[in-house]
Amino acid sequence: MGKNPFKSFVVKYAGGQSVFHEGDVGATMYIVQSGRVCLFRELDGARTVLGEMQKGDFFGEMSILEGLPRSSSAEASENSELIEINSSTFDKMIRGNIEIAIRMLRKLSIRLRESERKLTENAAAQVSAAAQSAVNAGAVNRGASDEVDGVRLEAAENGVCFALDRVETLIGRYDPVTEQSPDIDLTELDLKRSVSRRHARVLKSETGYTLVEEVGALNGTFVNGIKIDAGQPHPIVDGDEIGIGVVKIIFRES
Repeated sequence: MGKNPFKSFVVKYAGGQSVFHEGDVGATMYIVQSGRVCLFRELDGARTVLGEMQKGDFFGEMSILEGLPRSSSAEASENSELIEINSSTFDKMIRGNIEIAIRMLRKLSIRLRESERKLTENAAAQVSAAAQSAVNAGAVNRGASDEVDGVRLEAAENGVCFALDRVETLIGRYDPVTEQSPDIDLTELDLKRSVSRRHARVLKSETGYTLVEEVGALNGTFVNGIKIDAGQPHPIVDGDEIGIGVVKIIFRES
């Protein structure tokens, strides 16, 4: 049998032992020689599993490629043997065999898509649970109420109102990546996910109110069924029906 060229780089980890933590500064990557390693992130105190690495899988490479802190934590799921590779050894591997680089790119692409899917699903579940609690308390969305005096937007579906009490009000949906919410969050009304995170703004001036679609917003912004151009202020008056994607809201001034 051939000699293992990485024998001197093998590090053993017991089940439950941490390999590294999210935020750690690292200069090594790992290849699983035996056992299993769990990659995860902590979001609001809850562990979100990003993937489980098995024999032949690699992880931790972003610290070598970009010199950034670890983007997730790694923990041995069972007794495992990992090949620990530093930046110098990594460079030699890539330069010596282009096939290794191609395989890494393919795996990175698959892993990134899967990680984004899991994070989005987890964040959406948390938002849904929080929204349900708000419903039980008498409010449906952030900044929403069954009764709002003055200028407001009113959901055509259920009559929930959103106050327009600022000079500029951003309309959109919750962003699970940045954990940011717009002034008017339509997440719970947007069952078809047609609203962009930063979709449109309502501007208040001395002459009245205007609606502006944000550049890059998808699925359109409409006033009384007519699509408006992105970046161009469009006047709105009492009773106008505004379409944010497929979500319908009514502009009320009284």
